[in-house]
Amino acid sequence: MAETVLQKNQMVRLTCDRLGAELEGICRYNGLPVFIPGVLPGETVDARILKTQASYAFAKADKLLLPSPARREPFCEAYALCGGCSGQHMDYQITLLAKRQQVYDNLTRIGKLPLSAQDVPPVLGAANPIHCRNKASLPVAGSVQSPMIGFYRKRSHDIVAIPDCPIALHSIAGVVAAIKQWIRANRIAPYDERTFTGLLRHVVVRFNRAGDMLVVLCATSADLPAVDRLLALLTNSVPGFKGLHVSVNKARGNVILGNTSRKLYGADAITETLLGLTFTISPLSFFQVNPEQTEVLYQKAIEFANLAADDLVVDAYAGAGTISLCMARHCQRVIGLEIVPQAVESAIHNAQVNGISNAEFIAAAVEDALPKLVADGLRPDVVVLDPPRKGVEQPVIDALLEANPKRIVYVSCHVPTQARDLQKLTTGGYRFVRCQPVDMFCYAGGVENIVCLER
Repeated sequence: MAETVLQKNQMVRLTCDRLGAELEGICRYNGLPVFIPGVLPGETVDARILKTQASYAFAKADKLLLPSPARREPFCEAYALCGGCSGQHMDYQITLLAKRQQVYDNLTRIGKLPLSAQDVPPVLGAANPIHCRNKASLPVAGSVQSPMIGFYRKRSHDIVAIPDCPIALHSIAGVVAAIKQWIRANRIAPYDERTFTGLLRHVVVRFNRAGDMLVVLCATSADLPAVDRLLALLTNSVPGFKGLHVSVNKARGNVILGNTSRKLYGADAITETLLGLTFTISPLSFFQVNPEQTEVLYQKAIEFANLAADDLVVDAYAGAGTISLCMARHCQRVIGLEIVPQAVESAIHNAQVNGISNAEFIAAAVEDALPKLVADGLRPDVVVLDPPRKGVEQPVIDALLEANPKRIVYVSCHVPTQARDLQKLTTGGYRFVRCQPVDMFCYAGGVENIVCLER
């Protein structure tokens, strides 16, 4: 790489080559990658260098000299500050092209898979990328007199106050207004991350496509004053409001919800329908954030699994059993593994509600349960992996290679760790058959990817 003389605050003229993982522009200065948010491929900008490292630099666009035909006016008034979205300034199709490139780059560079660009098909985009997310997690800050509820500013924990969010399935304006009024009227102290003081930390709103809504208050204590007043405000101003819960979290960290929740009013949960099955969405349960695209994702996972009527399937990291139960209709038996007890309870409940009797769920860490089951003789025909962002633990990889299922379907929201794990599995005797990216996080960085491996 050529030497660079970039300095902080230096002004440089750059042309964008491509988009990065967070849909930021990537330019080059004497071979050095320079990351500039808000810049599109083909655009030329005068930019100010903000930070330099040995192998890359960050900059801010100061003047746009040659705009791209794909540039669009953001549809959210808070977009310039809010860190929730990163792609509203471009045509939606451009975000899909960038995400396809992300998948290819990760599978070939990290996963070492010998793929051509055509081996990664176009990303399956959303028919409606606006009003698509079924969950909003809103941090609370400010003061009793001037509370702030919104989203974090890009790359910080400073809060950008928002009146509403156009990416959410339904309006959250009534919830935001009601809770602000409750805070001011009853002197509810917003949480201060610097001093670790205050009562109210986050407001989590969960929806379904029918318009039902749960509100979860994340607080440092379950002792909330004037709950009846808040209920009156929410009932009067929030269409579809079904329940109010509190989850206590006293930890000094970034985790939003506590380990448990308590109902203060109304419904224990709401329900959503996926591929003809009914699923419970409780305050703490994991549920894919985009229900329309979740159906696309699960249908593709079922297709990749290519199940036979007598197949035994293991669904690792099963959550509330959504993938397990969708697949149970196509095979003989499904075993779901999930570490969160509340999620397992939801999975068992979901199986009962849908009249599915050939699915069972085990509450245990996958890295503990799967090796033990395999050591005891379990030999599944198909294994579905849908791990958190950190990917699959080494004991799980080892157990998979010992169990030797005929097919592995790997679903991931974080392709770099998926690619890392695929490299291990293909080295261990599996071959890459195909993949399919799905856009779950519209106008934001990140992409969901499904990979099919066969032994």
